[in-house]
Amino acid sequence: MIEKSFITSIVEEWLKGRDYFLVDIAIDPNNKITIEIDHAEGVWIEDCVDLSRFIESKLDRDKEDFELEVGSAGIGQPFKVRQQYYIHIGNEVETQTAGGEKLTGVLKNADEDHFTITIKKKVRPEGSKRPKIVDEDITLSYQDIKYTKYLINFK
Repeated sequence: MIEKSFITSIVEEWLKGRDYFLVDIAIDPNNKITIEIDHAEGVWIEDCVDLSRFIESKLDRDKEDFELEVGSAGIGQPFKVRQQYYIHIGNEVETQTAGGEKLTGVLKNADEDHFTITIKKKVRPEGSKRPKIVDEDITLSYQDIKYTKYLINFK
């Protein structure tokens, strides 16, 4: 079986000097290699083809047969690496906490340990009969969530 660490080193070699980043590598027992990459401005098919050819040039089909699939991290799929948080700052996201609460808001900030989303919340000011919608920043630790994903909005 082809080693994940070997494929990772090949992909990292290709990534040098490019604005792309690695999201995930999966290799199943039948040597189906699936690689997901991402970029702040989206992933171009030509770059997926280039990476695929680069990987194939480093592998020997006579030694071990394999199937290779290179693509972008799926839009609307949960984030897998921190860098996906960084490139989506300013975009609307959905987060589900470990406790099951779903939060929808704009990703405001992200660092190595936490991220902040700004949600819209109804509050009733003291002495007022009607609730008012206000922005509230919620900071979460990556360990305290089940997932975060980019929200596609067709408004």
